[in-house]
Amino acid sequence: MDLFSHSWAALRGAVAELADEDFAQPSGCAGWLVRDLVCHLVIDAQDVLITLVTPTTREPTRDAVTYWEVTRTPPSGADPLDALTVRLAAAYQDPGLLTFHLDDVGSAAGRAAELADPALRVETRGQALTAGDYLGAYVLEWTLHHLDLTAHLPHVAGPPAEGLARSREMLERIAGTGFPAAFSDTTALLVGTGRRAATETERAELGETAGRLPLVLG
Repeated sequence: MDLFSHSWAALRGAVAELADEDFAQPSGCAGWLVRDLVCHLVIDAQDVLITLVTPTTREPTRDAVTYWEVTRTPPSGADPLDALTVRLAAAYQDPGLLTFHLDDVGSAAGRAAELADPALRVETRGQALTAGDYLGAYVLEWTLHHLDLTAHLPHVAGPPAEGLARSREMLERIAGTGFPAAFSDTTALLVGTGRRAATETERAELGETAGRLPLVLG
């Protein structure tokens, strides 16, 4: 849970550093500008708040790794929520309003996470899991989106090393195999989730695993 807070604070801090013109740059999420990604983070923060106040008595059906629905089909932009996010982001017009909203709702989500009992069972997306596992799953979410945020903004600080290492570990568990030791944590995450294509050398190092990629998490 400390890693959730650390990763989330680093991501929000990176957004706070953005200049107005950065919001119009492409992000690492296909078809999304940086402003669309930041708007998505606002929605993510709302989801965290909602989930942490939605307790359940059910036995857990997922954990931090199995929380994710995995496909091999990258998003096309046709999903209604994705389309809504783009329209909502455009409606902000002033990037400062979007930054303020993320800071406001994001800070609340961070405080709620710090106050949550890790053993509390919560419900989201029709599944039950502990608050600790739910917040653990979001370390991967924050880390991937931090990489998305900085994909075309090299002047913005990237995700913390601890978050990268933990996210790689989770992605390897999702994949059912490890990535080559020669891969940095960032390379493993970008190639593993299809955020960039593997080079010929990387495909050779991946071997049979290359045929099982990308792992698209939803």
